[in-house]
Amino acid sequence: MKNCCYALEEMKNIAFIDGQNLYMGTTKKEIDPWTIDLKRFRVYLAEKYSVDKAYYHLGYVQDTDKAQELYEKIQNAGFIVVFKRHLEGMVGNKKGNVDSDIIFYAMKKLYRKEDFDKVILVSGDGDYKLLVEFLIEEKRFKKILFPNKKFASSLYRGMGSELYDYLENLKTYIGRK
Repeated sequence: MKNCCYALEEMKNIAFIDGQNLYMGTTKKEIDPWTIDLKRFRVYLAEKYSVDKAYYHLGYVQDTDKAQELYEKIQNAGFIVVFKRHLEGMVGNKKGNVDSDIIFYAMKKLYRKEDFDKVILVSGDGDYKLLVEFLIEEKRFKKILFPNKKFASSLYRGMGSELYDYLENLKTYIGRK
């Protein structure tokens, strides 16, 4: 990322990543699939948006070697992994569905007046629309990063272009080479 220079803001922002939405929005065959280089993506978030902490939300915990490798890869790239909680009998039967968790964690950080300036959200899911509107109203929202144009909910139409971007436009910076 050394050839990718951005003016660093004097801010301390946080990012919430909907892992399932990010994965589906970059790997589906219908959308010219590509793979994100997690380390480069984490550096991009830090350099472009002054992201101090990036929370990568995932669904249920699988106790397999392949899943463990994924979790380690995400952590080694500098993300804080947050797992969706499920009842013991439900593990393995539910998909990620981390939307409500991300909303809860964002609101909890606001309520507790934790030390951060603005939120960057990585998802195209319309379930975050009310959170985004509230964060904008409170002047605590920086940007939503949609995986691609097809994964951007129509609920975000009318939102100013300064408040969103498409990760598919950044393949040369954050795509795996």
